[in-house]
Amino acid sequence: MSATLEGFGGEVVRPGDEGYDVAGRTVLVGGSPAYVLRPVSVEDVRAAVRFARDEGLPLAVRGGGHSFPGFGTNDGGVVIDLSRLTAVEVVDKDKHLVRIGGGATWGQVATALAPHGLAISSGDTRSVGVGGLTLSGGIGWKVRKYGLAMDSLVAAELVTAAGDVVRASADEHPELFWALRGGGGNFGIVTAFEFTAHPTTDVFFGKVAFPAAEAATVLAGWGEYMRTAPEELTTIANLANPFAGGPNAPVEIHLAYDGDDLDAANRAIDPIRALGTVIADDVALKPYADVLVDGMTPPPGIQLTTRSGFANADSVADVLRILAGTAVTEATPIIAIRSVGGAVSRVAGDATAYAHREAELMFATTKIGPPPVIAAAKPDLDALWAELAPYAVGAYANFLATATDDDVAAVYPAATYERLASVKAEYDPTNLFAGNHNVR
Repeated sequence: MSATLEGFGGEVVRPGDEGYDVAGRTVLVGGSPAYVLRPVSVEDVRAAVRFARDEGLPLAVRGGGHSFPGFGTNDGGVVIDLSRLTAVEVVDKDKHLVRIGGGATWGQVATALAPHGLAISSGDTRSVGVGGLTLSGGIGWKVRKYGLAMDSLVAAELVTAAGDVVRASADEHPELFWALRGGGGNFGIVTAFEFTAHPTTDVFFGKVAFPAAEAATVLAGWGEYMRTAPEELTTIANLANPFAGGPNAPVEIHLAYDGDDLDAANRAIDPIRALGTVIADDVALKPYADVLVDGMTPPPGIQLTTRSGFANADSVADVLRILAGTAVTEATPIIAIRSVGGAVSRVAGDATAYAHREAELMFATTKIGPPPVIAAAKPDLDALWAELAPYAVGAYANFLATATDDDVAAVYPAATYERLASVKAEYDPTNLFAGNHNVR
């Protein structure tokens, strides 16, 4: 062990060690780091950061490991794997204040909070990390009622590039706290999050499906209805599922109604059911923790390429028209369209580094297959996004497979980027934390 790793009390995995092949890769992307460090304490994280910095090695930070570009690994560098820092603790029952380790997943959080009757609006996958999702936004099943995951964040403890431990909140390092809410992993390693949870009941959850031939009318009606739907209702429209027929796959409106009142739920959901010919409807009452699904790990040799954008009110109809038309072609990617608005839009656009508060929809396209299939699909995907370009706004960092300068500019408008760069200059002037949608 290098002398500079003395004081690190966690696990060190290096090439040739048992388990290295698994430790070196993320869920979606392979890697060959020189060191995978699994800290068990904040002091271990500090030691790991100092080691990477002093050795001049590329640094990757891994929470759940679901980053599409593979930010949680690298080649020849250091990976700090936070999977041992997963404690979930209700620290103030009256205020519903919850402290969560930086390596926890949302499934662990939902399971731990369920006995307390509490929840935090998060993503839709159990194995997704709290850190990656929160720091770039967090569009989940309660987003329209409670906002993004990061909107429930009240403080964060992080290790900076200097190896210092800093607590960021509205009162302590407030500019850093602003940047953490949307700025990704640019500023340090968050070792603990403090959230305000909310009381929760069981929720009505499931999907209502329609024939592929009705995609255009269903989507148009869905987009219009979600403008006035109760904020307890959050929905995702999924099209062109390759495992259910691709261009012939049903149009599925997946939904969560945040409440256990059957009559109120039906009043909210029935307008969805009236959008077309219902061919499946499995909406049922279930615990919120059971709503989250297990993440998919692609088999070896299979890649995913994902791209995202937002639609504001004046472009919703055009975006839905284009996506509905694409979904029934042989070249269609998988299409997912998420309703936002509601509580998200009630936060001022400059209150956090998440800059897309006015959007009504976030939409993403995904192609899955071996590298030749991904390469062959690129011209059609480029053509689709060129058609969407006049109507799409920005990009959602959590649904991007690349991290080009254009991607970063889409995630962070100019004014947001400039402010983030000022925070970066203070807390990470040498850009040690570059494995992200990087602010320089």
